[in-house]
Amino acid sequence: MQNLPIKERFSVPVSSVPYERNDWKKGYLSQPNEYDYWIDEVEGEIPSSLQGTLFRNGPGLLEVNGQRIHHPFDGDGMICAIAFDNGRAHFRNRFIRTEGYLKEQQAGKILYRGVFGTQKPGGWLANAFDFQLKNIANTNIIYWGGKLLALWEAAEPHRLDPKTLGTLGKDHLDGLLEEGNAFAAHPRIDPNCEQDDGSPVLVNFAIKPGLSTTITIYEFDPQGKLLHSQDRSVPGFAFIHDFAITPNYCLFFQNPVSFNPIPFALGLRGAGECVKFEPKKPTRILVIPRNSKEPVQILETQSGFVFHHANAFEQDDKIYIDSICYESFPEVEANSDFREVDFDAIAPGQLWRFTLNLNDKTVQRRLLEERCCEFPYVHPNHVGHPYRYLFMGAAHNPTGNAPLQALLKLDAVTGEQQLWSAAPQGYVSEPIFVPRPDGTEEDDGWVLSLVYDASRHRSDVVILDGRDFNRGPVARLHLKHHVPYGLHGSWTPNVF
Repeated sequence: MQNLPIKERFSVPVSSVPYERNDWKKGYLSQPNEYDYWIDEVEGEIPSSLQGTLFRNGPGLLEVNGQRIHHPFDGDGMICAIAFDNGRAHFRNRFIRTEGYLKEQQAGKILYRGVFGTQKPGGWLANAFDFQLKNIANTNIIYWGGKLLALWEAAEPHRLDPKTLGTLGKDHLDGLLEEGNAFAAHPRIDPNCEQDDGSPVLVNFAIKPGLSTTITIYEFDPQGKLLHSQDRSVPGFAFIHDFAITPNYCLFFQNPVSFNPIPFALGLRGAGECVKFEPKKPTRILVIPRNSKEPVQILETQSGFVFHHANAFEQDDKIYIDSICYESFPEVEANSDFREVDFDAIAPGQLWRFTLNLNDKTVQRRLLEERCCEFPYVHPNHVGHPYRYLFMGAAHNPTGNAPLQALLKLDAVTGEQQLWSAAPQGYVSEPIFVPRPDGTEEDDGWVLSLVYDASRHRSDVVILDGRDFNRGPVARLHLKHHVPYGLHGSWTPNVF
């Protein structure tokens, strides 16, 4: 392994436009190859006590035999695994062999419609009344109960071999899920569930939308055994990607959107293109008790759209939810090209704190971070509990909308910030915080992120000290290739 001194190629002062569009677009090129190798080119030094495996999921193919998909969210899932062991790191990536992936690769063409607008060749006649969507398993990846599961919120998970990333097939969670049942891509892990003797519990949900929406909530023990589940019905259509938990509640934001299925049924649009934002309607916050039969409480706040929540906690008889909020839903337009998005025309995602008072049914909200940001992550022991430090992907400049080129550490108590930027030619992914094994402070650990370097068309695994972003990367691991922009990932202390 070649250990090199850290070179700060990326640090640049604030500029009017800290990125070049063609650089950014190259991160959306497909990666059709599968690799398996020790990472030998390392700047800095990998911490010897960083032991475990970083899993990442995201679309690896943005086209099928030259036929472009309409939106990256329709791309086939590809898992990356970076295993850290005694100061060394090993990289492996594999495509998830879903039924749809195998059939399209064999046929050499697109055979399925995508949720976000990808259509089969042949125009609307070839797509009309075809409601069979491909389970692309491309959103998240988690190791729980001895199973490595690739998640896509519209269908059941796919189980993978954690050592080889080979696809073992769909996993119906020991018969819990019927064929085609949904299992969301944003599970939360309660670090010490009071109702399960303080053991960690995985909490997840499923959505069945319609004129009214059914939300099913599942809770699993560390062995993957179902502890309990519940179904709750709420009025209206719900498009929900993420949720938050506290010891007593599951919290969902019912974004103000409507769904018109007719263009989808007629083969004119994808299902995701039929979702329309309703700016005159309020956002509804659904407060669902986790361990009681008390009714769902519904509170309202001003219109906005939330994909991701940072954390939630209970304190002083109130519930606090910190979320990345947008002024409106960034709608996917037919015949558009996501690579040509006008960042300046879209309001950025920003971090807001929502304070819920269940006694008087009120919601207050306060802006915590104005900078464009996404993919928030907190210390795993503070999920659902009061916390101080938050790690996010962020824009390089403090205002305006732009690609994520920086990693931001925010002190939610003092407002103090630390920013490490990969601009002008670097683009970051979701940060994953890994606690130091003997750490005692909330920020004592490492922040890991895959960073696309457009200057070399390669990706790096960047390791930052969670206590001090200002010192720059502890290590930068150079991959031999690029990894397309991904979605979500997770960490396990198991070395695979």
